[in-house]
Amino acid sequence: MKNLLKQLVETESPSHVKAAVDRVGSIVAGECRKLNAQVEIIPNKKTGDHVLAKWGNDSKNGVLILCHMDTVFPLGTLKTFPYKEADGKIHGPGTLDMKAGIVITLSAISSLLSKGTAAPRPVTALFTSDEEIGSLTSRKHIESLAREASIVFVMEGALLDGSLKTWRKGVGEFNVKVKGRAAHAGGDHKEGRNAIEEMAHQIIAIQKLTDYEKQTTLNVGIINGGTASNVVPEESTIEVDVRVMQPGEWERLEGEMKKLKPALDGTSIEVSGGLNRPPMPFGEVSQAAFKKASQIAKDVLGVELKAGGTGGASDGNFVAPLGIPVLDGMGAIGEGYHSDREYIFANSLEERAKLLAALIENW
Repeated sequence: MKNLLKQLVETESPSHVKAAVDRVGSIVAGECRKLNAQVEIIPNKKTGDHVLAKWGNDSKNGVLILCHMDTVFPLGTLKTFPYKEADGKIHGPGTLDMKAGIVITLSAISSLLSKGTAAPRPVTALFTSDEEIGSLTSRKHIESLAREASIVFVMEGALLDGSLKTWRKGVGEFNVKVKGRAAHAGGDHKEGRNAIEEMAHQIIAIQKLTDYEKQTTLNVGIINGGTASNVVPEESTIEVDVRVMQPGEWERLEGEMKKLKPALDGTSIEVSGGLNRPPMPFGEVSQAAFKKASQIAKDVLGVELKAGGTGGASDGNFVAPLGIPVLDGMGAIGEGYHSDREYIFANSLEERAKLLAALIENW
């Protein structure tokens, strides 16, 4: 498992570099073929190709496993943040998010095949190329395959205490553009309409839409505007990250954003954006799936599963609205996502592979 993880991590795969992600895809496809999978390469023009592997003749009512091959780290990151194992931890770009999840998936399936165990249902694994940039090309495949499945396992990293991620917030973004009127800041200041000043009023109003009781947050994370300090700025833009948990919250926020009005005469506001990933609540369907998984883990492995959640999103967010049971955070245990502190606990590779194999075999 460690050898394969090292190979995958050292094959850097930033989302926007198609050739790089395809190199990982080639490794993954080869490993799946070694396990006698039916492998299909789903082509993309701009982003990496997806890899679809199937064990069994029919995917209906089967097990679907979701992994992604892309990472947030640019090419060359290994020079300053190399793969390294020390003190029971494995460090490196993409170890936790989520190349360890790929290794765990392949190891679990390998272990079942090696002992001649036939899963009660077909197993399908989808290895996608664009999760870190919104899953724009993979979403349709995820949703189509999920509709045929009886359970979906998402191989993102677990919470630090090993808990599965049974709920996630939905993620969206608003883009706001303010138009004012340019003018000379010294000689014609009165005739100008300062777009940044107008945007300041809007930022305060937008931030106030945050409602912690509803688990709704809005964060103005990027602001741009102006060309020079001696010019009254004609335009300003912001990007707003949005996280929602409750059904209907996105629609409420859309309504509030459409109500935004200029505070200054002679300025205008334009709002765009959308919900990229809907919420994944810990509802009745997911609760039943977690209860079943917990019983299997206890009976087969003597392990007690714990449930948790996060404000971050994954491809599991696309599955939940379909009414299909989904259990996320099935991957390795570690921390430091998207940073040079990213690592996994080395022993979690084998532990989580045993868990996944037990769930596949007994679901």
